[in-house]
Amino acid sequence: MKKGHILVVDDNKNVLSALKILLQSRFGGVTLLSSPNTLLSTIREKSPDVVLLDMNFSAGINTGNEGLFWLGEIRKYFPDLPVVFITAYGEVDLAVRALKEGAVDFVVKPWDNAKLVATLQSAMELSLSRKEVTRLKEKQQVLTHTVSNTDEFWGRSESIKNLLKIADKVAMTDANVLITGENGTGKEVIARRIHRLSLRASEPMVTVDMGALTGTLFESELFGHIKGAFTDARSDRAGKIEAADKGTLFLDEIGNLDLPLQAKLLTAIQSREVVRVGSNRPVPVDIRLICATNKNLFQAVRDGQFREDLLYRINTIHIEMPALRERREDIPGLALYFLQRFADKYNKQGVRFSEEALVRMQEYNWPGNIRELQHTVEKAVILSESITIGPGDLYLGPGRQEPIPDLGDMTLEDMERVMIENAIKRNNSNMSAVAKELGISRPTLYSKLKKFGL
Repeated sequence: MKKGHILVVDDNKNVLSALKILLQSRFGGVTLLSSPNTLLSTIREKSPDVVLLDMNFSAGINTGNEGLFWLGEIRKYFPDLPVVFITAYGEVDLAVRALKEGAVDFVVKPWDNAKLVATLQSAMELSLSRKEVTRLKEKQQVLTHTVSNTDEFWGRSESIKNLLKIADKVAMTDANVLITGENGTGKEVIARRIHRLSLRASEPMVTVDMGALTGTLFESELFGHIKGAFTDARSDRAGKIEAADKGTLFLDEIGNLDLPLQAKLLTAIQSREVVRVGSNRPVPVDIRLICATNKNLFQAVRDGQFREDLLYRINTIHIEMPALRERREDIPGLALYFLQRFADKYNKQGVRFSEEALVRMQEYNWPGNIRELQHTVEKAVILSESITIGPGDLYLGPGRQEPIPDLGDMTLEDMERVMIENAIKRNNSNMSAVAKELGISRPTLYSKLKKFGL
């Protein structure tokens, strides 16, 4: 199979015609330019693997300065793109200067066909190697802050045992998984467990908070961009989907994605390829997809707020995370697990819960679920002045915690709104503190405030 794209720049149309006949039978694509004036824009549009560049374009001039100038421009904007010079003037000093300034090779007119093709093939292999190195570097940059935490405790209730059994079984497949449940129930933690037990465990799991992506950032963050695609695009950058290649892509809060963006995501998932912003070259990706949301996506489909075809694409296996109040027998074990973690973290060895504190925690409704329990235990470990943490150290008593509303007729969105309103009151409208208490990012918080009109 022919591969590689060669861009030829020469002002002699006979040369262009001859090179087209020679090269198009040996490479995947050949683009011809009779003037270098559109060279840079053509590179952006066509994304060639090698540029075959004439050294002289003005009649009567054979210094090679024009070719060296355009070599400098290519090196400036496309530093990894190999350039091979072609000229009728094969002086050694000019060849040496071209190589010193970044050309990968030098061909003299009239050329030997076999030697020219071999030179371009060698340059193309160099180009592919550079692109792979760049891709891996970009991927590593995206993954720098991706952390996989294997230290986990789930509980011993029947509901959580059954959930883990399903998760562990599906982990060994490549099936797409949709995880639903209230905020703080551990949707990302179960996603990491699935990835860790999968055949892709040696590759990264890349997490994307869809609720924090605005329309203008969506394509750049997910699909990546090339240098110059927009004002702040100072270099090529791989998107999150490309960074997850061979691994797992976790899309959190997918229910918050606007309909136009849902269509773009669906196209990428179906085709298993992405096109970076500013480029027209598709990049194939091999990912395992896990999505999470606290919304009822089936109801959202009925309401016209979520695409049905996208829902069925992401919903091969559905896992529903139970609320903490639905498995109260797990609360003491989880509380003790967090107690040990934070006792180690804050050097408070020997700290323990009183029996009354454990009972109080088991009776409490935990609207923020496991995340709220975790924050409550951490706060108690930090602020308790005694080695024994009592009910008063939990900050759940009257005057410190708003009464839990009747949840009988409330939807998930109603409960989410109440949690946010209560957190705002507790933190005197300090949004950074509110976001920290709820365990979400500030952009996600502002997105939810806008949604609820708060």
